[in-house]
Amino acid sequence: MIQTFTILLIFQSLGEGLAHLFGLPVPGPVIGMLLLFCFLIFKKDLAQKLAPTVQEFLKHLSLLFVPAGVGIMVLGPQVLAEWLPLAVALLVSTAVSIVVTALAVRWLQK
Repeated sequence: MIQTFTILLIFQSLGEGLAHLFGLPVPGPVIGMLLLFCFLIFKKDLAQKLAPTVQEFLKHLSLLFVPAGVGIMVLGPQVLAEWLPLAVALLVSTAVSIVVTALAVRWLQK
């Protein structure tokens, strides 16, 4: 479990470093996840070793949303002040997600 956690933290740190070094608008953990994905494509045996621990992490995925929820509560007055742009962004992103998902399903069904 420690080895898996270390590998995940290494890739997250690499992503954070690249995002900071190049000033990318993408969060470091997302870049790290893409790097890990590419690495696992080439090292298929490592994916099998990581799978059991990662499955345990996924069982507790909801705990990772606690800091985001706390952040929203801390910024409550700002959220209330900017509710309209937030609502529009939420509606537009939901609509775009539905359309992209429908197009992907249609393309994959061919």
